[in-house]
Amino acid sequence: MAMNDYILISTLNDFIFCPYSIYLHNVYIGGEEDLIHAVPQTQGKASHATIDNKTYSSLKDEITNLSVCCNEFGIVGKIDIYKGKEKLLLERKYKLEKIYQGQIYQLWAQYFCMLEMGYDVEKLAFYAILTNKTFFIDIPTKENKIELANFILKFKQFNPELPIHINENKCRHCIYCNLCDKIEMENVYT
Repeated sequence: MAMNDYILISTLNDFIFCPYSIYLHNVYIGGEEDLIHAVPQTQGKASHATIDNKTYSSLKDEITNLSVCCNEFGIVGKIDIYKGKEKLLLERKYKLEKIYQGQIYQLWAQYFCMLEMGYDVEKLAFYAILTNKTFFIDIPTKENKIELANFILKFKQFNPELPIHINENKCRHCIYCNLCDKIEMENVYT
C-alpha cells in the first residue's frame, strides 16, 4: 500500500458526521480560518496549541503530538498525549458533552497505531479541558477491531459521486454549512 492510500485518523469522525465535509475541508484548507472556522473549532485549536507545539508537558514519560501509523489498517495521524507510566493514551477535547462513535473510532485507531509501533497501552481516555474531566473508554475487543476495520473499508470504498444523505441538524452544526453546495441554510454559529 502506498502512503497516499493511507487515510488520516482525524477524518474518521468527519466521515461519520458527513463524508462531504472531508471534501469541503480539503477545498478550503489553507484559506482564511476566521471565515471558515466556527467558535468551537477556534476554541479547540487554541486549546490544542500546547500539544501541537509540544509545550504541554516536560515530563519524560509523557509524549505529545506523536506521529503514528498502522500498516494493518492503512491509517496515519497524531496522538495528543501518551502517559508512559500510566500506559494511558489520552485524547484532549476543549468541550465534551457526549462521546460520539467517530471519536471512539479515532481513539481506537490511535491505539492500534501505538500497539503496532511497540508502545504498551492499557488505558484509553478523553479529557475535557473546559470541565477538567476525564472519560475512560474500554480497550477495543477483537469484535471492536473488526468493526473498526469494516468502517475503514467503508471509508476507503466511499463513492463521492453518489448522493449524500442530508441531515439538517448535522448540517446546521457543520462549519462548512455556509459554503456547502448541497444545502441552503446557515449554520448555528453565524
